[in-house]
Amino acid sequence: MKPLLAMLALSMLSTSVMSAPLSEARAAALTRQLQAIVDDPAMPLPGLSVVALRHGEIVYSAQFGSKRLATPGAPAQPVDRNTMFRVASVSKFVTALGTMKLVEQGKLSLDMDISDVLGYRLRNPHFPDQPITLRMLLTHTSSLRDEGGFKWAPDVDLKDVLVPGGRFYGKGDAWSATHAPGRYFEYVNFNWGLIATIMERDGGERFDRLMRRLIFDPMRLKAGFYLADFAPANIDDVATLYRKREKDGNETWDPQGPWIAQADDFGVEAPTAPPGMDKYVIGTNGTVFGPQGSLRISTNDLAQIMLMLMNGGNYHGQAILQPHTVDLMFARQWTLTGDGENGNGDSDYFHGLYHAWGLGNQQFTDTSIVSRGRAGGDRLVQGGGFTGVGHLGWSWGLNALFVFNRDTKDGMIYVSSGVGANPDLQPGSFSSEARFQERITDAIYRGAIKAP
Repeated sequence: MKPLLAMLALSMLSTSVMSAPLSEARAAALTRQLQAIVDDPAMPLPGLSVVALRHGEIVYSAQFGSKRLATPGAPAQPVDRNTMFRVASVSKFVTALGTMKLVEQGKLSLDMDISDVLGYRLRNPHFPDQPITLRMLLTHTSSLRDEGGFKWAPDVDLKDVLVPGGRFYGKGDAWSATHAPGRYFEYVNFNWGLIATIMERDGGERFDRLMRRLIFDPMRLKAGFYLADFAPANIDDVATLYRKREKDGNETWDPQGPWIAQADDFGVEAPTAPPGMDKYVIGTNGTVFGPQGSLRISTNDLAQIMLMLMNGGNYHGQAILQPHTVDLMFARQWTLTGDGENGNGDSDYFHGLYHAWGLGNQQFTDTSIVSRGRAGGDRLVQGGGFTGVGHLGWSWGLNALFVFNRDTKDGMIYVSSGVGANPDLQPGSFSSEARFQERITDAIYRGAIKAP
């Protein structure tokens, strides 16, 4: 059982705050600041959940707004500590925990030719003599690309997507024609679909159930990649994602218009299995389960994962991962050098966001640059001063951050369930992030982590 923390009542019914070892005045000031960000008419947020950790302890946890907005037939439902969000690419970080557990058990090897696990020869056809390894997939240096798609129906075998002559191979857009495997960083979702497929081939069970067995169940986390397996009570805890923009086809934002549900609108329709799921063959297509972006989990359960990693893989006396596995996961694998085609990575992607990478995790180097006429880089707080490891998430309006410093054991987690205006029109002042994202992170850092 997790310890219950007393609730600190606030005047706003849409806001709840967990008591924490911050002074009452400091916690109240941070809460007011975050509430002002949520309510900012320039970029209103439908819901926000944050957790701050300082020196290895949760010192602040707060929720704002609604997990489901009011409709003519139902009142709004507030975000609370049990609210689960589809955390977008933070899912990649959590998937990597399961991958590293299989590496720890000796079932997978980082530098093996993944052909040996997949059961067919897999090569980038432009570089046929270069094996592709699990390490390359985890570090976005595999030479795979998203241009050919990165999520496929249950009846598709990825062999038919990746191998010339396959029925879904097309023009071979899944492969880079210019960069050999292991040579060049480019952030690619498809890497994680292949990782999940390899995990299934090795583990002998569906990716979502494998993740439950390896990580979620031992930690008693209420989390999962496949909603059709969730109990109805858990479905009710999943937040709907919103934007003030049409869901499909219409890229026009209307900040004065209504919130439009983008994903997980389970107040209207319960989740169902994708067509053909009953005939899915384990180890053929892990993209079905969204290992790159479809994990549903609460910020408070993400905080439990963070605490486990801060403690060298130990969680309440149980070794979820061994310390050497945690060290290996966060060991620097790639660092940006040069620029553009003269460098070793796509430095222009999202205004210079990526500067270093571990095994399934971004390494935030506190770099602030100017990229294409605006602020860029991976800096997390105004003026600098915080480096860490973790991951960002962005999809369907949701935006998220999971990051911590292994030396100081300070960490920040936030998830917002949508945006009310085009974030591209509100760029950050010191990083690649939009200004509202910078404001959230900076508020958490100065309000809960940095010494007063």
